[in-house]
Amino acid sequence: MDPTIEPGRLIETPTPGATGMDRRAFGEFTGPRGELASYALGWTTSSDPRVGRLSIGIGAGNPGGGTFHAVVFVHDGRHAFSLVDEPFETVPEGGPHLTAEDARASPDLPFIWAVADLVMARDVCGGWMRHWLLETSAVATPQVFDLQEPVLLVINDADDHLWQLIGTSDAGPNGRIGHLWNAVDEDPTLSEVLDLVPGEQALRDRVGGPWTRSPI
Repeated sequence: MDPTIEPGRLIETPTPGATGMDRRAFGEFTGPRGELASYALGWTTSSDPRVGRLSIGIGAGNPGGGTFHAVVFVHDGRHAFSLVDEPFETVPEGGPHLTAEDARASPDLPFIWAVADLVMARDVCGGWMRHWLLETSAVATPQVFDLQEPVLLVINDADDHLWQLIGTSDAGPNGRIGHLWNAVDEDPTLSEVLDLVPGEQALRDRVGGPWTRSPI
């Protein structure tokens, strides 16, 4: 059995002064031999520097169980993890909150990093947070950029790795540059296709409708 990720609830709270949004997403991991873990990830859109947070818990009620906490940041153009002392969230499968030193000494740390990688790859909020961290650029048609049309076609261009967001109007030469994560802020259903690989596109006929993926 392949490991699975089951995303759970998403909590969104405006920051004081409505300068941004604090997002916290929760979910569950099941390993190929029935291993269980719970996780929470989150980020605040107005934070500077851009740093995400991640908590992963295992072994609730068992000796050796614990909750590991890390920050997620950009390193060499990719996201990276670093253990921290400060707890982020309490999760169902987790035991006591571990300091960074205790977490580094745990024999379960390789398993925790494997869960972290899978969460970032398969949880739609992990992709959302990753593109926020990387400040991924996207070209939108003027109608999409001005919120006059919904995004119905998403393209991850293989030549320049630039994302394209297109609505009902044909794409023309007057595209506008923005950030991919901002588009997801306006339409969270775009988070379903944030894992498009270069050279792939996704099409739908309406907001909330199913996406059809294909090579460009």
